[in-house]
Amino acid sequence: MPELPEVETTRRGIEPWLVGRRIERLLVREWRLRWRVPRNLPAKLRGVEIRAVGRRAKYLLITTDAGTLIWHLGMSGSLRVMDTTSPPLVHDHVDLVLDSGRCLRFNDPRRFGSLLFTAGPPEKHALLSRLAVEPLSEDFRADDLWRRARGRRASIKAFIMDSRIVAGVGNIYASEALFRSGIRPGLAAGRVSRIRMAALARAIQDVLSEAIGVGGTTLRDYVDASGMPGYFGQKLFVYERAGKPCRRCKTPIRQFTQGQRSTYWCPRCQS
Repeated sequence: MPELPEVETTRRGIEPWLVGRRIERLLVREWRLRWRVPRNLPAKLRGVEIRAVGRRAKYLLITTDAGTLIWHLGMSGSLRVMDTTSPPLVHDHVDLVLDSGRCLRFNDPRRFGSLLFTAGPPEKHALLSRLAVEPLSEDFRADDLWRRARGRRASIKAFIMDSRIVAGVGNIYASEALFRSGIRPGLAAGRVSRIRMAALARAIQDVLSEAIGVGGTTLRDYVDASGMPGYFGQKLFVYERAGKPCRRCKTPIRQFTQGQRSTYWCPRCQS
């Protein structure tokens, strides 16, 4: 599933092609995504200019004269910039056709992605209004994280993946950040000391920044706006490495199910 680094990599890739261009039309081949694409959206977008391309957590925000497109890649989605003459593939569901002769094409085999629109401030939209602080912003502070964890019985992994606590930390990067900070993923959040929470906050920022720097992580479907995979998978210490030796201590990496997701950890490095 594309997480924050993959969405940020996509944002950076499409921004130069979109900002300042006019939308000639929105071509929808498949309306049934996670939520049905609004039927009146093509009419709303026809002829409007794109002002900015932003991101909030795992959502892409394309700001136009008429309002803001809220785009989510879902579990298997990707956005690519290409010539409008390029023939669509079977899972190419949406084209945002630009006045440059190019289009932004959305491919999503599982159709868990979404394309919605708001004419008002995007931060007030139901999908975005309850999102917490961005982990790569100056407002992300370890002390705030530690205070919010007091008394929490939920696991520390579930805690940092809660978008009401931290916006955009998904399964891959939560597992990697916990490994880097030496914290067992099943430990209750309320039992993490202030010092260890500070180490975890730094690890979250480091792992996200490093992943963005190499284009994110491609495990199966993800490609960036130019069709290239992300290379952070080569740097993973624990994620999807069950049974393999830890890159630090050689102890076999373990796996268990946590909140319906696979969790990976090193029993020796994470205590």
